[in-house]
Amino acid sequence: MKKITEEDIINSIADACQYISFYHPEDFVKGMVEAYENEKSEAAKNAIGQILINSKMCAMGHRPLCQDTGSVNIFVKVGLNANLDIKKELVDLLNEGVAKGYTDPDNTLRYSVVADPAGKRVNTKNNTPAVIHVTVDNSDELDITV
Repeated sequence: MKKITEEDIINSIADACQYISFYHPEDFVKGMVEAYENEKSEAAKNAIGQILINSKMCAMGHRPLCQDTGSVNIFVKVGLNANLDIKKELVDLLNEGVAKGYTDPDNTLRYSVVADPAGKRVNTKNNTPAVIHVTVDNSDELDITV
């Protein structure tokens, strides 16, 4: 069983943040193509066509479709027998990954998360903290979905 390091976790989260900012899920693209093919209204068909063109441009140029890339939701399944080589708290590593992904100089993403939203609403400038959901099982795996 491979040892999972802090750097593995941070880089995986950062890469995922970048990836989902410019690649749309296959089911979304197929659904839009189907909607385009079935649409009767010329104006609506043109709008759907533009979305499909923009989606392709995003994937090719590695740039987000929309300026507002939202907040990050992370779902984690931690196996009690996973071979984790970490010293920091897992939540801190996940947020480090989000910060690294959002501040990537090759494709900086828009920061929309504020610290203490009930207070001064100061932007965190790295889109953390993420919304993190953690479950634990008896496996030897660490499964993370961003």
